[in-house]
Amino acid sequence: MSESAEWRTEVHVTFCPQCDWHYVIPMGRVTPRCPRCFLANLEPVMGNTAQLPYLRPPEFVMPFTVTKTTADKHIEAFASDIPSAPRDLNPETLRSRVQQLYLPMWLVDSDVAATWEAEVGFDYDVVSHQERYRDGSGWATQQVQETRIRWEPRVGQLKRRYDNVVAPAMEQHAALEKALGAYALDNAQPYTANILTRALVCLPDRAPDAAWADAAPAFQVAAGEECRQAASANHIRQFRWSPTYSGQHWTLLLLPLYAAYYLDDENQPRPVLINGQSGRVYGVRRASMQQAQRTAMILVAIAAVLFLLSLAVGVAGLAAPPLLLVAGFGGLLALCVGLGAIIPIVRAWRFNRKPVEVL
Repeated sequence: MSESAEWRTEVHVTFCPQCDWHYVIPMGRVTPRCPRCFLANLEPVMGNTAQLPYLRPPEFVMPFTVTKTTADKHIEAFASDIPSAPRDLNPETLRSRVQQLYLPMWLVDSDVAATWEAEVGFDYDVVSHQERYRDGSGWATQQVQETRIRWEPRVGQLKRRYDNVVAPAMEQHAALEKALGAYALDNAQPYTANILTRALVCLPDRAPDAAWADAAPAFQVAAGEECRQAASANHIRQFRWSPTYSGQHWTLLLLPLYAAYYLDDENQPRPVLINGQSGRVYGVRRASMQQAQRTAMILVAIAAVLFLLSLAVGVAGLAAPPLLLVAGFGGLLALCVGLGAIIPIVRAWRFNRKPVEVL
C-alpha cells in the first residue's frame, strides 16, 4: 500500500461503522473497539482511500507526559464516590479497557501583508474626592483613585510571518478541547513509526482548505495584539484589517489521549477520556438506578422481616408483658429501615442530576 510507504511501516486504514471516525493501525493488529464511541469494532476501509480528506502521516507528535500509572490513578478517582455505581464502573474494568489514541490538529504558517485600523486605549489614573458618612465621626472626605481609558484612533500597515497558528483538523475539535482543555505545544517531537505500536492514530476529517476558515480569525487576533504592542497601548478595540496571505505551510500534529469506557444501566458505553499531557479527565459519571432499586428492595425485605418478627414477639408479649417492649422497639426499627429504603434511590437520582464533572 502507498500509505505504508509514507507511514514507514505496514499499516491499513480502518473506520468505525457507527461514528465514521477513521484510524491508521499497524498491519496485523487485531482491530479494537472505536475509542470514540466504543459501539463497534473498527473495520478495514475497502477500496480507494483517496476520498479521505487527508491520509499522510503527521510531521510532529506531542508525547504522553501522563504515564500509564498516573492515568490509572485518575481512573480510580473517576470511579470513586459514586452512589450505587453501575457494576461495570470500577477501576479494574476501566483500566483493562484503556487505549492510547492520538488526535490530529493543524498548525499553519503564513506571511501576512495588511493595512489596519483600530482604536487603542491608554490607561490613566484620576484622583477624586468623595464625602462619606462614618458612624461616630460624621462626614469625612475620602480620596478615591480610579483607572480610566483614553481611546485614540490608529492606522497602519503590517507585514509579518506568523507561525504555528492552530486550526482544527477534526469537526469535534472545539468540543474535545472544551472537555479536555488545551494542549501546550512547546514539546513536539518528530513523527516516528514506532508510535503506531502503542497507540491508534485518528485521521483528520478536515483538509487544510476546510480548516482555513477557522485559522483566519486566529491570525487577526495575533495581528491585533501585535498592533496594540506596537502602539504601546494597554487595550485595543474595533480592530479591522485587509490582509493578503502568502507562503502558507500546513503541519499536522498529533495530540495524546487515553480513552476507556464503562457500560451504564442500558448497556450503553460511556466514554472516559484523559488528556495525555495534563491528566485532565472527562466523562459522564452515572449512578445506577437499577443498583439503587435493588438496594432499596433489600432494605424493604429486611424491614418486612423485622416487622414480622416484632409482630410475633408482640403476640408472645400477651403472655409475657416484658416482650411487648422488645416488640415495640423491633417495630420502630422496621419502620426506620423501611423508610430508609428510599435513600439509595434519592441519592442516585440526585447524583445523576449533577452536571458533567471534569476531574
